[in-house]
Amino acid sequence: MWAYVKDNKIQELIRFPKAMVIDGVKHPRQIFTSWTAAEKKAIGILPVTPGTKLDDRYYISNNETYAIASDGNSVVGTITKAKNKSLTDTNAVNEDGSKVLDEKGNQVVIPGLRTIAKQKADTTAYSMLSRFSWLVERKITADVAIPSEVTTFMASVRTAHKSICDAIDACNSMSKFVAIHTDEYNEDGSLKTIAKVNDWPDDYDIKSYYR
Repeated sequence: MWAYVKDNKIQELIRFPKAMVIDGVKHPRQIFTSWTAAEKKAIGILPVTPGTKLDDRYYISNNETYAIASDGNSVVGTITKAKNKSLTDTNAVNEDGSKVLDEKGNQVVIPGLRTIAKQKADTTAYSMLSRFSWLVERKITADVAIPSEVTTFMASVRTAHKSICDAIDACNSMSKFVAIHTDEYNEDGSLKTIAKVNDWPDDYDIKSYYR
């Protein structure tokens, strides 16, 4: 990506190489790939360094803004945070502030990040437990005991689910919510602590019971 700069002002952002007429001279699109940075700068074309994107899982960003770098050799993009996404559920409203209702006349509710995170935990726990439903059914219909290692694992899944949901509910700030979704690493790059929301029991020893 490049910018065309004239009179110390950004005139145009150029996302893809194209032919351009600058000061009455027509330049082919190849100048973007074949000319040196100095040659492009001489006619006002500078490289653009994009701004660092915010994590859109948690934040709503403003549109990216651009400014000429202090050394005059590039254009730098900046992305700022407009606001955090809501941790709590909110009632949907129209532009005039009136309630958004569903077909039955009930208030439409927009799930907050905490609700969405707990729904994900519910889905994960269900997926992990449902693999052993055949053992539960066999216990009911044929009175065959569920292997102890499976019952132990299923109990640990339920414990992990409650612990994760409690941690999510305890997040009263975005920094806390981000923290429970973030892995910690050692200086050598190895994993130190897995994110709380991903801290589920290991199923390696009971995979033979999967159906």
